[in-house]
Amino acid sequence: MSKYLLDKFLYTVDRDQDLVERYREDPVGTVEWWEAEYANRILNCVDDERSTWLAFEEAEREALRTHDYPALFAMGAHPFLTLTLFIAMFERDHEGLGFQLEYARRLAHVEMPYPDIST
Repeated sequence: MSKYLLDKFLYTVDRDQDLVERYREDPVGTVEWWEAEYANRILNCVDDERSTWLAFEEAEREALRTHDYPALFAMGAHPFLTLTLFIAMFERDHEGLGFQLEYARRLAHVEMPYPDIST
């Protein structure tokens, strides 16, 4: 499992409004496209700088495809990255702080110490 790759996905998608919308509307296609096009790009480098070995494991891929942020959290994805991305995608579907409250409710079962979020 690669917490780095999960966090990289969440970070890069969250910083591009078009990708946020694409991920909201077509999570399966977006995850597949992102993994093929971006997973091995080195952050903050020219596009030609790439690695060759990064790929999601099937459990990570499935959690991303289904917007399963509790599973992503359990896998060690950074909670601030999941929260900000999923707020951007789903806040409009809830009144007031409704999505933030739903996020908290779905993660209420998690007790300290939280999953390790170091990469």
